[in-house]
Amino acid sequence: MSEIKTEFVMEMRLSVETPLQMVGNTQFGDRRIAKVTGGTFEGPNIKGTVEGGGDWILNRTDGVTQLDVRLVMKAENGDLIYMTYTGLRHGPAEVMAKMAAGEPVDPASYYFRTTPYFETGSETYAWMNKSCFVSTGNREPSGPVYRVFRVL
Repeated sequence: MSEIKTEFVMEMRLSVETPLQMVGNTQFGDRRIAKVTGGTFEGPNIKGTVEGGGDWILNRTDGVTQLDVRLVMKAENGDLIYMTYTGLRHGPAEVMAKMAAGEPVDPASYYFRTTPYFETGSETYAWMNKSCFVSTGNREPSGPVYRVFRVL
């Protein structure tokens, strides 16, 4: 079995509307819904804007934040790409408290990874339909920033 190799695809910055919609403490944890109001993405072979979407956030009882995100992306050429990803974010309590308060924190001080998948009818971006992806995340006060990599 070969080792996993990746290639950088893009950096994506999302804008999130505040306050979040608070569903409350459910049987699975504290459920919140974030409206993604826009954003940008850019990489060596792709560039464009995020048209909108949402994140169904679950702050689990074990201290892990579980993400469930769906977005519509619009490439510079006008082609639309549907992106969905799940992920996990967690770290030391003091780091997560600063992040929750809107303070910047060092991305190396916590774990933030996602597994994006893409769906498009675009011939230009059809390669995205045929690969697995992973990303690293950084939660900035204005919204999350992701570095997305294609698994080769």
